[in-house]
Amino acid sequence: MIASIKMRRLTAIAAWAALAASTSFAGAETLTVAPRMVADEKAVFATVESISVVPARGRIGGTIVQLNVKEGDSVTRGQAIAVIADEKLALQMKSLDAQMQALQAQADQAQIDFTRTEGLVDRGILPRTKLDETRTALNVAENGLRAKTAERAVIQQQFDEGQILAPVDGRVLKRMVSVGSVVLPGDTVEMIAQQDFKLRLRVPERHASFLKAGDKIRVDGAEFGEAASKSGVIDLVYPQIEDGRVIADASVKGLGEYFVGDRLRVWISGGTRTAFVIPSNYVTTRFGIDYVRLRQADQTVAAPVQRGRDLPSPELPNGLEILSGIRAGDQLVQP
Repeated sequence: MIASIKMRRLTAIAAWAALAASTSFAGAETLTVAPRMVADEKAVFATVESISVVPARGRIGGTIVQLNVKEGDSVTRGQAIAVIADEKLALQMKSLDAQMQALQAQADQAQIDFTRTEGLVDRGILPRTKLDETRTALNVAENGLRAKTAERAVIQQQFDEGQILAPVDGRVLKRMVSVGSVVLPGDTVEMIAQQDFKLRLRVPERHASFLKAGDKIRVDGAEFGEAASKSGVIDLVYPQIEDGRVIADASVKGLGEYFVGDRLRVWISGGTRTAFVIPSNYVTTRFGIDYVRLRQADQTVAAPVQRGRDLPSPELPNGLEILSGIRAGDQLVQP
């Protein structure tokens, strides 16, 4: 049964080839095959990474009493993401409030004494030296009150610094503490990935001479669950080679804003090579085999070819690479 099916298929292919061979090419467009230089693309792996990962640190020591974000949450610069509380600050605040009340009472009494003494001096009852003494006492009381007010402002600022603010716009990668944890000034509470994500390529060093900023790269759409491929541009090539690989950063639109460390397959230019590129409409597929029509004398002959990948260009938007089956100088006839 299988042999019979194969025989019928071969017979159909031979019949179609014979029909194509006897077709006249009069009035049909012809194309002369010529090699051209094309970019030799190489597949490498790249990872989605943030431009930088910034730690959100505590400015005072104390105990974590509130965490407002978790892993994966998006944050904006200046957003309060956690709160640190220190009980000693509350006690110091109460002590300063009591001292300020006492100083305020002293300042009020000094003001009353100064006003009374000033009236008595004007009537000649008391000497002017007594007025100077009360004025000095009033100035001392007011300055003491201002000093305590400034000291209380320092404690209030420490209270305000208990709020941990997001240093950049981005996404929370990791929480380093939990509610109830004790932290010191400068301890990291959250790790935040800056919002602008890039592709970090690791290219074998033998391709280093072909890699430069401004080169185009291509990412298969299947990596994003899409049909169309995405293109990008290499922004920076790092001068240091690590473990036999060159590190480069590339920008790609629609890269995503959630997963960090996702691995993607990326096509980069690895130099140039010669190839036969023809318009895709010159290729006809029959029974799973690709053919082109070759001009020979006064007729056309169907020649099987092996197609490669699509190589579109500004001058040939529907360019298709042919790996074998044609030679330079062949005359192709458009079907």
